[in-house]
Amino acid sequence: MGTFYPFNVLSLRHLRNDVFGGVTTAIVSLPLALAFGVASGVPGGPVAGLYGAICIGFFAALLGGTPTLISEPTGPMTVVFTAIVASLTAIDPENGLAMAFTTVMLAGLVQVLCGVFKLGKYITLMPYSVVSGFMSGIGVILILLQIAPLFGQASPKGGVLGTLGSLPNLLQNLDFIELGLGGLAIALIFAVPSSLKRLVPPQLLALVVVTLISVLMVPDADIRRIGEIPMGLPTLRFPVFTPQQLTTILVDGLVLGMLGCIDTLLTAVIADSLTRTEHDSDKELIGQGIANMVSGVCGGLPGAGATMGTVVNIQTGAKTAVSGLVRALVLLTVVLFAAPLAKDIPMAVLAGIALKVGIDILDWSFLKRAHVVSRKGALIMYGVMLLTVFLDLIVAVGVGVFVANILTIESLSQWQSQNVRAIGDTDDSIPATATEQALLDRANGRVLLFYLSGPMIFGVAKAIAREHAAIVNRDRLAEVVIFDLHDVPKLGVTASLAIENAICDTQDRGLTVLIAGANGAVRQRLEKLGLSRVVSPESWIDSRQQALEAALERIFAAENPVTVA
Repeated sequence: MGTFYPFNVLSLRHLRNDVFGGVTTAIVSLPLALAFGVASGVPGGPVAGLYGAICIGFFAALLGGTPTLISEPTGPMTVVFTAIVASLTAIDPENGLAMAFTTVMLAGLVQVLCGVFKLGKYITLMPYSVVSGFMSGIGVILILLQIAPLFGQASPKGGVLGTLGSLPNLLQNLDFIELGLGGLAIALIFAVPSSLKRLVPPQLLALVVVTLISVLMVPDADIRRIGEIPMGLPTLRFPVFTPQQLTTILVDGLVLGMLGCIDTLLTAVIADSLTRTEHDSDKELIGQGIANMVSGVCGGLPGAGATMGTVVNIQTGAKTAVSGLVRALVLLTVVLFAAPLAKDIPMAVLAGIALKVGIDILDWSFLKRAHVVSRKGALIMYGVMLLTVFLDLIVAVGVGVFVANILTIESLSQWQSQNVRAIGDTDDSIPATATEQALLDRANGRVLLFYLSGPMIFGVAKAIAREHAAIVNRDRLAEVVIFDLHDVPKLGVTASLAIENAICDTQDRGLTVLIAGANGAVRQRLEKLGLSRVVSPESWIDSRQQALEAALERIFAAENPVTVA
């Protein structure tokens, strides 16, 4: 049978596994889509969750760059979207929901632009402590937001803070039947043995079993249920915003879009490790962006690459994007023909399913050992987690990345500063030849080697200035200073200016300056600063040995001037 390539790697021999993977992941996605739809706070939430799973799953599979990736509404995306819905509807009750879906479209546009400008490889370049902190923070938020529905009550306004502030009232009005149903769903999800998990997803099992218990055993109880889910195609939504709220939805769209990029690419890396392939980050972001834009138009939740669905898809043998397309079509069939079957699902059961997702999002592995691995890393992680939960995701990530980078730069600068030294005699710590060491000893302190090695980042500028100040105050015998840049592969602007100041100050004190080994980009950087006008051409020397020889020649020539008869 010949090979057929609509998705780069599709062949008929993979078709059976792809179809099976698509059907299996659709079964896994169904309860999660319903749970996230209800958790989002959107009116008609279950259908919004389902259409988010359909639109994102279909178009991300069709246009993305990771063949086995399953995309759908995820915990992190739902948490952020929930906050956006609450904020915009509070500001503008009439148009707030429409603006929230406009934000989803903007988030998709952000992802498309990231892919078009080939930013995929940079997006996940952030410290793990920051990633762990904000993901765990999102997990905590998702858990806390399920307290009210688990207790049999509507979610209070104000998100996490509103829920925490309403705890006394929630406990006072606790519905034990709904709490029991939600608790039973959570227990079933945790208790399902691994052998059974291969046959049926625990979330679907809990959904079906507990729903049947609620219908058969407590039919007369006043239980909050999903209710009728409208069948048929979605009502299209178009961008809506007011000039006053334009800045707000742009910022929200940027936050949601960047979170989707990070969430997706981290999952794509997991898919790569399982399939031993390499995804196309930029193509994936473009596909995810278009998928989120379509989801926003169809009134669906935003989404990203989903770890659980992706792992299940790969484990069932799927190899190509057909599995994602089949999954979306299966879910579409459910919406069009089987939606009424979901009307009796208790809200508490969906809250239990979402709570389990929140528990899974928590980075338990790093939480247990962060303080052992690095105290600074642990502080960053817990700080980002707390800021995510109680303040704002974008602030948390921004502060976390800033602090982590500052600490990294400080550490690198301290390490690199050890490679800035003034040497007046033999020093075994520098890679000098026997001839160079002999020449340096022969100078007897009258030649100083200002030795630098490694990349000179801006944090080293202070060490250059400090070491140079020590030279001029300590070594009174010095007549020639050689700035040895032979082992410097890269010279930053700040370090370049520090070297320029040191050279100029050395010349002002009447000492001879030689620059050794400054080749390629390092010399170009110094010449662009104007050092070629300050230092004579003969003072630029190719090697350390030649510079030492030239320095001794100048010293001895000054001591024994040639007299002309």
